[in-house]
Amino acid sequence: MTSLSSRLAGFGHAVPPRIVFNREIEDRLGLEEGWIERRTGIRSRHWAIEGDTLTGLAAQAGDMALDDAGIERSEIAMTLLATSTPDHLLPPSAPLLAHKLKLGNSGAIDLAGACSGFLYALTLADSFVRAHGRPVLVVAANILSRRINIAERASAVLFADGAGAVVLGPCRTGQSGLKAAALAADGSGYDLISIPAGGSSLPFSSDMRADQVLMSMRDGREVFTRAVDLMSRTSRQVMTEAAMAPSDIACFVPHQANARLCDAVRHELDIGEDRMLSTIGDLGNSSAATIPLSLSVAHRQKPLTSGRLLLMTAAGAGFSGAAVAFAV
Repeated sequence: MTSLSSRLAGFGHAVPPRIVFNREIEDRLGLEEGWIERRTGIRSRHWAIEGDTLTGLAAQAGDMALDDAGIERSEIAMTLLATSTPDHLLPPSAPLLAHKLKLGNSGAIDLAGACSGFLYALTLADSFVRAHGRPVLVVAANILSRRINIAERASAVLFADGAGAVVLGPCRTGQSGLKAAALAADGSGYDLISIPAGGSSLPFSSDMRADQVLMSMRDGREVFTRAVDLMSRTSRQVMTEAAMAPSDIACFVPHQANARLCDAVRHELDIGEDRMLSTIGDLGNSSAATIPLSLSVAHRQKPLTSGRLLLMTAAGAGFSGAAVAFAV
């Protein structure tokens, strides 16, 4: 008897309508024209406008993925929302997302895994599908533009808003699904990327400085070094466990932190540039959303056909990271 596995049944993505080109940020920071693209590979990004909400953006991506999957909404058993920018600190945003999507029979929970949140959610969703034989909606979404400290160059030039979603359904052929996963964390880098205030360690107060509620990247060079190491290490572990060679990977999907980081990890793994998905140029870094967003964009351009082997990897705040090998 073939054991139950999962399959990527549907893909979706969404970005806000406002496009912010580099020149706007370069002028504000006093940078020469072309500085951002040379160092990050980013040409533009999308930022939310007044009235946009995290759950609204996530719902657009979720709607697309559900329609693409062709699965009845009443069949979705669980909704996982990977985000660092929920609508509110309390309550969680996932129940509202499920409500907006009319998923009346679905459980719903937020996952705060920063840039690697989607891969953690995907791993959990795969386990749920295998155990229960029911489909799961995974959405990763962020509105980071409202958390950027525009005066801090290291983060102001990178971050974007966006959402990506996948529907995982049961598969009885055994050919698709998660082949290997490696999850990792290094708390010694806990404060490299942070929003200092708002948690129980530093609650909001009336005399709090504005920058304490905005994102800060303490040491961009160390973030880069740790991210390359963590993404490369977890990817090698996955490739070993799945008995994969670089030539077996049909599509490499790294977290779109910046172009230099993606290329550095690709070189470490000896994967050809023609097999790497990249959306960083036009969509920027939307943290956990970048991997499912990139998958959905690629699927719209050329459907991801059965049998293709994906390698996905990410690292970010915490310091946490992951890699997943998944057969479409």
